[in-house]
Amino acid sequence: MRTRFAPDRGLTNRMVVTMFLLGLLYVVFVGVLIALGVRALTVLVVAGLLLLVQYFLSDRIALFAMHGREVSPEEAPELHGMIDRLCALADMPKPRVAIADSDVPNAFATGRNQKNAVVCVTTGILRRLEPRELEGVLAHELSHVAHRDVAVMTIASFLGLVAGLMTRFALYSGLGGRRGNGQGGVPIGAIILLVSVLVYAVSFLLTRALSRYRELAADRAGALLTQRPSELASALTKISGDMARIPTRDLREASAFNAFYFVPALSGGQSIAALFSTHPSLERRLQQLAGISAQLGRG
Repeated sequence: MRTRFAPDRGLTNRMVVTMFLLGLLYVVFVGVLIALGVRALTVLVVAGLLLLVQYFLSDRIALFAMHGREVSPEEAPELHGMIDRLCALADMPKPRVAIADSDVPNAFATGRNQKNAVVCVTTGILRRLEPRELEGVLAHELSHVAHRDVAVMTIASFLGLVAGLMTRFALYSGLGGRRGNGQGGVPIGAIILLVSVLVYAVSFLLTRALSRYRELAADRAGALLTQRPSELASALTKISGDMARIPTRDLREASAFNAFYFVPALSGGQSIAALFSTHPSLERRLQQLAGISAQLGRG
C-alpha cells in the first residue's frame, strides 16, 4: 500500500544490501552443512515454523509480552484522535491502538502489514510528553508500519535463528564423528559448531545494523510527515533523560524488548557495544533531526 510518508532510498538500499548478504550467508551456510553430510532439514523445518509463528502472530505476541491491551476511542480519545490525524495525513489505514501499563516511557509498533498493525504506548510516555511530542513519536511508529519493518526484520532474523538452532543441534545431538579415517581428524560436530557460531555472529551484526538504520529512517519519515522535527527531538531528549530516573530493575525487564521500542530501555553507550545495539545513539538521532530542521527552514 502507498502512503504519503516520505520515501527513503537509503532505507530501501540498506534493506536490499543487507537481505542480499544474509541470503548469500544462508546459501553458504547450507552448502557447508551439506558438504559435511549433515541433514539440516529438521532444523530448517523447525526454524521455518518459528518464523511463521513470529511473522503471523507478532502483534499478539508483542502485546502479550509487554502487557499491552487494545483501547477503544472512548477509553483513549486523545490518543485515538492523534493517530486518526496522522493516518489521514499519511493516507494509510488506521492500526489498532493499545496502551501498556508501564512507567518506562516508550512506544512501539508491530504487525506484519498495515492491516494487522498495532501501535502501543506506555502509560509512562503518556504522562511525560506534551501532545506535539507524542505526535512525533506516533508518526515515527506509523512509519515503521508503513515501511513494513516488522516483516522485514522477522525475515532478516531467520538465518540467525537457523544458525542458533544448528549450534544447539551440534552441541546436544552427539555429532562427534571425525572427518577422514584416522583418529586425528577434526570432529564434525566441532566444525558445525564453529560454522554455526560464525554465521550467527555475522547475521546478528547485519540485522542489528539494519535495525539501527530503520530507526533513523523512521525518525526522518515521522519528522517530515509532521513537519516538526524539533518536537520529535524534544521527545527523544526527554525520554532518554527520564530513563535515568526509572528503577534499574524495570529497565532491565523492558530491555528485552529494545528492538520494538522507540528508545532503548538500556543502551550500550558509545563503545564497541554500539555495534550490538538495536538503536543509533541519541546524538546521531538528534543530529539527523537538526539537519531536517535546517532543510525545512526551522533550524
